[in-house]
Amino acid sequence: MNIIKSTGTFSFYTLISRILGYLRDILIAIFLGSGPIADAFFVAFRIPNTFRRLFGEGSFNAAFVPSYSKELVKGKKKSENFANNIFTLLTIFLLALVLLIEFFMPFFVSLIAPGFKSDPQKFLLAAQLTKITFPFILFISLASFFSAILNSHNRFAAASATPIILNILMIGILLFGKILDEKLVIYLSYGVSVAGFIQVIFLIIFVKKFFKPKFQFKLNISKDIKLFFKKLLPSIFSSGVTQINILVGTIIASFQSSAVSYLYYADRIYQINLAIAGIAIGTIILPKLSMYVQKNKKSDIERIQNKSLELSLLLSLPAMLALVIANEEIVSSLFGYGSFDKTSVKNSAEALLYFSFGLPAFSLIKIFSSFIFARDNTKIPFYFSAISVLLNILISVYFFKDLGFIIIPIATSISSWINLILLYTYLHKEKNFQLNKKLIIQILRIVLSTAIMGICLINLISFFNSHLFFDNNYKVLYLIFLVILSILIYFTASLITKAFKLNDIKIKY
Repeated sequence: MNIIKSTGTFSFYTLISRILGYLRDILIAIFLGSGPIADAFFVAFRIPNTFRRLFGEGSFNAAFVPSYSKELVKGKKKSENFANNIFTLLTIFLLALVLLIEFFMPFFVSLIAPGFKSDPQKFLLAAQLTKITFPFILFISLASFFSAILNSHNRFAAASATPIILNILMIGILLFGKILDEKLVIYLSYGVSVAGFIQVIFLIIFVKKFFKPKFQFKLNISKDIKLFFKKLLPSIFSSGVTQINILVGTIIASFQSSAVSYLYYADRIYQINLAIAGIAIGTIILPKLSMYVQKNKKSDIERIQNKSLELSLLLSLPAMLALVIANEEIVSSLFGYGSFDKTSVKNSAEALLYFSFGLPAFSLIKIFSSFIFARDNTKIPFYFSAISVLLNILISVYFFKDLGFIIIPIATSISSWINLILLYTYLHKEKNFQLNKKLIIQILRIVLSTAIMGICLINLISFFNSHLFFDNNYKVLYLIFLVILSILIYFTASLITKAFKLNDIKIKY
C-alpha cells in the first residue's frame, strides 16, 4: 500500500464532495441565510450529518476492520458469515431506533435543540424536518458497513465518493429554490433521506465482488460478534469525538438566535481539511496497520505510524494558519451573498477562527486513535473521548452566559487538545509510538514551511484587500487565486526545506 497514493485517491473524491458541499451551502446561505428557518433546517440536518460522520468517517472502520481482517484470515466462508450476522443485527437495531425516534420526535428535538422551545414555530418546523431527515441514519449506517468491507480489501475510491450523491441531489433541489419558496426546506429534508437510500444501492454494486449481503433469519451470535458490538459503541464515540463536541455545541447554541447557523458555516469550512488530514489518513492506514500489528512487524508499524503523523501535520498545520490569518475573507468570499449579511459573516468568521486553533488536534486524534484501534483496543480512546466531551460541556455551559456562542468553538478546540495529549501519553507509556529524532526534524521542517506560507499569505491579503471586500461580487475568484498561490508557495517551501520529498510518492508501506 502507498499511503500518499491511497490518501490522494480518498482525498480527491472527498475534495469533490466538499466542493459540491460548499456549492450546496452557498445556495442554502443565499436562500435561507442565518434566520429561524435556517436554524430549524440545520438542526434537522445536523443529526443525520453527525451520524454520517460518526459512522462514515472511520468510526465504524475502527471496530469492524480489525475484527473482519481476523475472519478473512480464517477463510471466505467465515468472513462472509461474520459480516452477514453483523449486517442483520445492525439493520434490526437501526430500524428499531429510527421507528422509536420518529414516534417520539417532539421529545427528541427538545433534547437536541432545547433553546427552540421558546419559539414554538421554529420548534415545530425543526421537529417536522427532523422527522423527514431521520431515516438517513439507517441508510448511512448501512453504507458505512459496506464501506468498511471495501476498506478492509484496500478499496477506498467508492466509499470516499459516496457523499457526492447527497450533495448533487441537494444542489439539484436548491436550484429550484425560487420556485419552491417556503417549501424548499421540506424538499431539502426529503432529499437527505432519498440520497441515503441511493448511497446504499451504490455501495452494494461495488461490494458484490467481495461480499454479498444476506439477511440472516437464523442468527449465530458468536463470541466474535459479541466482541465486535462491545467494541462498536466505544469506537463510534472515540472516533467521532469532534463531531460529538460539535453536536453538544449545537444543543447549547440553540439558546442563542442564529448561533446554530454561524457554527454550521464555520464547521463546513474547517471540515474540508479535517477530512483529508485526519479522516482520510486514519481510514487508509487502519487495515494495513492492523495486519502489521497481528504479525508483530515492528519496523513496518513504526514506518507507517511516522509517515501518517508526518502527512497529517503536513496538511493540517498550513490549513490552520491560513484559517487564522484569513478567516473573515474566507467566510465572506464563500458565503457572503443574498441573505447572508455582514453580521453573519463576522460571527461565522469568529467561530471559524477558534475552530481553526484546534484543527491539528482534530486531525491527529484520528491518527492516534487508529494506532490504538489497530491493536484491537477501543476502550482507551473511548475513556479519553468521554473526558474530552465532559470538559467541552463544562467549559461551554459555564462561560456561555458571558461569552455567548463563541465559547463553543473555543471549548471544542481546548477539549480536543487535551484529548490528543492523553492519547499521545498513553501511546508513549505503552511504547506503541514515540517521537524519534528523524520525525521531530521533519515536524520542524513542516513548521518552517508553514511559517513561510503564512508570511506570504498575509502580504497577499494586504495586496488584494480591496478585491476581498464584502460588496465585491467576484471576491470568491480572488480567494481561489490566493488559495492556489498559497498552496504553490507552501509546496515549493516544503520541497526546499525537505518537509516533503517527491520520492515519498513512490514509497510503499
